[in-house]
Amino acid sequence: MNQTDLQHLRTAIKVAQDAREHGNHPFGAILVDENNQVVLNAENTVVTGSDCTGHAETNLMRLASQHFSEDQLARCTLYTSTEPCAMCAGAIYWGNVRRVVYALSEMALYEIAGPSPDRLLLPCREVFARTQRPTEVEGPASELNAEARGVHEGFWQS
Repeated sequence: MNQTDLQHLRTAIKVAQDAREHGNHPFGAILVDENNQVVLNAENTVVTGSDCTGHAETNLMRLASQHFSEDQLARCTLYTSTEPCAMCAGAIYWGNVRRVVYALSEMALYEIAGPSPDRLLLPCREVFARTQRPTEVEGPASELNAEARGVHEGFWQS
């Protein structure tokens, strides 16, 4: 993970903060093209959209598949504030994005959120490992641990 990756992850964390401020769960994702330009961003809309599938990464992939071809998406990187869940990993795979970079791990999120029956313990690397196309995964970003955790602090206890 390089400095450009860390910069894009900070942007995804900012989108997650925006989601929280808009009354949603604090998750954000951005799509970056092969020229390192942010071309799309999406936040979690589970609460305000009354949609259990309104995760940031899935919302982003819905937008991305409407605006870009599969070939274009194969050259993009999806940056996300928190490790994609299994549903989001599936959407990323079906959309043909070949690189995913995340800041906070699924397990770290569960440590912050505490006990919940809503846990699906299936790391994105395991989902991608069972697909027919290679997807590079980088994360968690230890350099951004405090920032990535910070957007979640106090949210899950309320």
